[in-house]
Amino acid sequence: MQVTTQAFQRNAGAALHNPALQKALKNIKIGFVRKRAAAVAKLPEFEALREAGRELKNHVLDHLDFYLEQFETKVIESGGQVHWAQDAAEANQIVLEICQSVNARRVTKGKSMISEEIGLNDFLEAHGIRPVETDLGEYIIQLRHEHPSHIIAPAVHLNREQVADAFQAHHAPYGFTERREEPRALMDEARQVLRQQFLQAEVGITGANFCIAETGTTVIVTNEGNGDLTQILPKVHIALASIEKVVPTFEDVSLLLRLLARSATGQELSVYTTFSTGPRRAEDADGPEQFHVVLLDNGRSGMLGGEFQDMLRCIRCAACLNHCPVYGAIGGHAYGWVYPGPMGSVLTPQLIGIEVAGPLPNASTFCGRCEDVCPVHIPLPKMMRHWREQEFARHLIPMTTRFGLGLWAFVARNPKLYRLATNLGSWLLRRLAGGKGRIRSLPLARGWTAWRDLPVPQGRTFQQQWATRRENQS
Repeated sequence: MQVTTQAFQRNAGAALHNPALQKALKNIKIGFVRKRAAAVAKLPEFEALREAGRELKNHVLDHLDFYLEQFETKVIESGGQVHWAQDAAEANQIVLEICQSVNARRVTKGKSMISEEIGLNDFLEAHGIRPVETDLGEYIIQLRHEHPSHIIAPAVHLNREQVADAFQAHHAPYGFTERREEPRALMDEARQVLRQQFLQAEVGITGANFCIAETGTTVIVTNEGNGDLTQILPKVHIALASIEKVVPTFEDVSLLLRLLARSATGQELSVYTTFSTGPRRAEDADGPEQFHVVLLDNGRSGMLGGEFQDMLRCIRCAACLNHCPVYGAIGGHAYGWVYPGPMGSVLTPQLIGIEVAGPLPNASTFCGRCEDVCPVHIPLPKMMRHWREQEFARHLIPMTTRFGLGLWAFVARNPKLYRLATNLGSWLLRRLAGGKGRIRSLPLARGWTAWRDLPVPQGRTFQQQWATRRENQS
């Protein structure tokens, strides 16, 4: 996956001209946006919960060291182990050594964006261990050798015909030779294939939506139940989490869960909310023999106390993706890395560098919808502007763009020249429109008008109206 300017432009162009993808992206509005709006409307205190969620996450970030140490202490007391990983390489090595300690050859995985961030699947395969994704969406894209295009619906870019093709190509060894396209039939087929993987795996790996400091508990939310099987059946359970996922108490988790499900899928609560504390005890009927938590930094501690700290409040609901017009037009793969959409446009430059991720904070209209729907009030547009400022200050943007901005600044600093230029521009746009009120094709801006009409300036300019107002007041 690549994030360079050339790669982003190439990916975005291909996405805009992909009819199957464009059809799939329209389902986001129906499946996520409308359901979220309906769920929020049914909860009068939703805005108050958002404020409480923001304050909670801010409190945790201000005392992150304390809560992380408390979490580690409680995990150890319950019989588990905590491993600290500074970067992706350390996290991968920790997971590998745990797997090798039990001679694991097969690993089942619940959905985990952290595992995508560190490239865990490829790393394990390179060391002779087969990872099997068990979330249905993740399983589908694993068969297709793709990365997730969405952080909660990884296969949202696909239609059922493409899913049927993937199953037909890979499921014959399991006895499925007939092509199926009906959704329930596809789901049943995947269930039967994955059931064998659950029973054969020596290690199960999950993410963690939250880590509770007061008890050393990890929490995952799913709608399929695969996370439970991944944790319970193998002899070893490994939970991967980034350091900002810690919360103080069970009560705090209940607050964030009320925000998460409604913001993500429009549900009051996810179908499964699973709390895991330590390995199996003597009186337990089932559960893993070993419980490991890998806590990943990977650049996050560098965000504390800075202009990007607010990003660490993110609870991975994907509401910003679902409401973003840019994501809705090009999908997730165009962004070139693990985290797409507005949240990815802020987080990705921090994790892999603005030098390569510069296109992402520029892939925004700054309409503000992402901030409006964020359940913990993350100021995403403001932080994207910070990245743009850094990119400009470090001379990372193309010379043509710098020249254009310099020309604009020169004109804007000269009022007479500014009025002359805007009056001339308004006159020219009206002539190009030919009395139609909108311009469907504009020279030097066809990349914009190819996908939207440009309204023609109407009436007097702001400067003209302001001059008249001052005359009337004098």
